[in-house]
Amino acid sequence: MRVSTSWMAQQSVSSMLDSQSNLSDLQNRINSGKRINQPSDDPVGASNALELSHMDADVAQYQRNITSANARLGLEDQALSTTSDALTRVRTLVLQGINGTQTDQTRSDIAAELSQIRTQLMGLANGKDGNGDYLFAGNRTGAQPFTAQGNAVAYNGDDGQRMVAAGPGMQVATGDPGSAVFMNIPTGNGTFQVSAGAGNTGTAVAGSLSVADRSQWDNGNYTIAFTSATAYEVRDAANNVVGTGAYADDGNAVVAFRGVQVGISGTPAAGDSFSVGPSGTQDIFSTLDNIISALKTTGGGPAMKNALNAQFSNLDQSIDTVTQTRAAIGGRMNALDQQQSLNGDLSLQYQGALSDVQDLDYYDAISKLNLQNTALQAAQMTYTKVQSSTLFDYLR
Repeated sequence: MRVSTSWMAQQSVSSMLDSQSNLSDLQNRINSGKRINQPSDDPVGASNALELSHMDADVAQYQRNITSANARLGLEDQALSTTSDALTRVRTLVLQGINGTQTDQTRSDIAAELSQIRTQLMGLANGKDGNGDYLFAGNRTGAQPFTAQGNAVAYNGDDGQRMVAAGPGMQVATGDPGSAVFMNIPTGNGTFQVSAGAGNTGTAVAGSLSVADRSQWDNGNYTIAFTSATAYEVRDAANNVVGTGAYADDGNAVVAFRGVQVGISGTPAAGDSFSVGPSGTQDIFSTLDNIISALKTTGGGPAMKNALNAQFSNLDQSIDTVTQTRAAIGGRMNALDQQQSLNGDLSLQYQGALSDVQDLDYYDAISKLNLQNTALQAAQMTYTKVQSSTLFDYLR
């Protein structure tokens, strides 16, 4: 086989250029610290690295969502904590106001403080988060949820809850609508409610409400009618008598029927009555308005006490609602904390896997660099010697 001088020179130069290219590639990898700097370096590895990067980016977004959600839930819990304190103060004031030693003036003073608390509750219900969004507006976070309409309060939000993604397939509510927290509060004891007849002339006052057997309660409307100071009968909505009994004002008198019990004290007059019906809903602000109105009743008396007792039950329902909402918030925040820890572990796993796929093994790379550099130098020296040789060197 005949080998020409030009062909041999071309092959030597091509070999050296390949070695220089490989050496340059190794230097670039060492400088970047990455085994894969472009997809052509390792197509399969580049695809895996891209997928792992996206998964790690998703986890980072989940973590940001959790931080934001915790901040918003913390502000909501703080607002409800203050609301709970305010309602507890209202409860104390109602107990003071119902006391027979109070005068019209002292009850008026109590009513004045309750008016201030009502204003405070209105401000809490219209509280905002760090982004200026209303906490209790549902999904309508840009509009003030509670506004005064005459003596009433209107809710302008909706019943929705804003949700954030805290993990794969995990959605967590970052707030509660004001309709559930402040507006749609069960009345009475949550099962039934009692109100005194407007024409009552005796001193009978309805007190504690309890359910002895929920399966017997049919959510009907009934009337406890006193036929005398010592006897009563219970009539249904069709005016049929469904129960009778004797009454004695011994401090423990209870009228029981259809699985429910109504505590009554005082001396009723013949014809006095109490209406019993299923619980409805009433907002916190109306409860306070009714308490204030009752406290302003001149002379107090049984009518005021019956009104306050009815609103006292509604107030307890408001406190229970706030407490239950705070418990739900605490549960969400605990779930977010647990998910945040899981996300941190996932992120470490993804970053470790990504490192295995694309990060450079410096020990191996430097060894190859030295070997490649030595090979290049050897090729260059060989080429120099071969190129400097001529036929005349052997004809001397």
